[in-house]
Amino acid sequence: MQEYYFFLRLTHDQCLAYYEGDIEYIQVVEDGGKRIRFPATHIRRFVSSIGVSGRFRLQLDDSNKFIALEKVA
Repeated sequence: MQEYYFFLRLTHDQCLAYYEGDIEYIQVVEDGGKRIRFPATHIRRFVSSIGVSGRFRLQLDDSNKFIALEKVA
């Protein structure tokens, strides 16, 4: 299993683009400098009226398949 930590900040308008299907993936740079891309559907539960803001942990299996995304701070 692999774990990646990163900070994500998206405005309400940016989140709206994900909800409307204009953008399918989110790309972040994790703490070690590696670029990670994952389906935008995984952030939906973290969206508030102001957007998304916080530190997250992404867990992938050994085949780079999604396991979990959780907000850690």
